[in-house]
Amino acid sequence: MVRRIYVEKKEGFNIEAIGILNDIKENLHISSVENVRVVNRYDVEGISEDTYKKARCTVFAEPAVDVVCDEQLPEGPVSVFFATEFLPGQYDQRADSAAQCIKLIDPSAEATVRFARVIALTGDIKEHELDAIKNYIINPVDSREASMEKPDTLAMEMQPPAPVAEVTGFCEMTDEEADAYRKEMGFAMSRDDILFVRSYFKNDEKRNPTITELKVIDTYWSDHCRHTTFNTKITDVQFEDGPYGDIVKKAFDEYLEMRREVYG
Repeated sequence: MVRRIYVEKKEGFNIEAIGILNDIKENLHISSVENVRVVNRYDVEGISEDTYKKARCTVFAEPAVDVVCDEQLPEGPVSVFFATEFLPGQYDQRADSAAQCIKLIDPSAEATVRFARVIALTGDIKEHELDAIKNYIINPVDSREASMEKPDTLAMEMQPPAPVAEVTGFCEMTDEEADAYRKEMGFAMSRDDILFVRSYFKNDEKRNPTITELKVIDTYWSDHCRHTTFNTKITDVQFEDGPYGDIVKKAFDEYLEMRREVYG
């Protein structure tokens, strides 16, 4: 059975929500947002009712500063809301810490915890403004928009990965073909490097490499990656026009000023 609990900071303790509201107004220049609420959502599976009651206001919340609700968002102003969560496979410290704390309460419990952050907005917010806010808050590198539906189970279904593509005919490539392939793939390795790799797979492994193997070799063997990148002198810095251009340039100028103070 999956239990869902929502935890929101009380007025006066909602520092994160105030910070997001300021970001939206100052960095995104969206004035239609009047209020922001941040609600932490936990889905829990694998614990007894007694353990859940003990963990509810000790592991997941602090009664002195938090509003706690089961299965539904705490009451409060909201015009539109969305949730964000880590991508599968990304380490979630909140969820992991909660599961470990539950283990201290009940050593026999095999708790599974999933965490998401619900952002509730108030105001006459247009669709394009909401999209801009989502893009600002959700980092696609490690996070995604979460569903508001409660799952039947927290068990993750792992799909078997597709076979890694083999570079067909790699070992039979001529020197010119191998060099052309290197350029086509944008590898940092040199012509001699790619010819050496071809020789290794042809004579030692006696098979064609996979694209993953070639990319790993290029990343960790390449002299460009290991040396020259860190010695490159940045002499011309330009900032693109856009909503963040002035912010980034200001931060860069502050960095240069601090560097001058330290190094002269």
